[in-house]
Amino acid sequence: MLPRSGDVLHVTRAASVQFLRPIMFRVIRVLDWPTYDGWLWLDGYELNAAGDAVNRRSIFVQQEGLGHRQAAPAPRPHTVRTARRPVARTPVRVG
Repeated sequence: MLPRSGDVLHVTRAASVQFLRPIMFRVIRVLDWPTYDGWLWLDGYELNAAGDAVNRRSIFVQQEGLGHRQAAPAPRPHTVRTARRPVARTPVRVG
């Protein structure tokens, strides 16, 4: 399954040899750039130990080598607003 916006991934050497030191990565989007079969371009943020974004990056990784740490929250259902009551308007004296 493709990563979704908001997913937090553990990116290790299994995803690409460039990650000798594993990183935590929060996905912004999966880029639709041409790649080899099974590879992805991901746009997102590298996270520090506290979970704060420290560096924006685009990374080229194998999908099978990615480890999910935290899935993005499920989208909220659309709420329907009820009609508002009209506000009573009265003249205001000025001066």
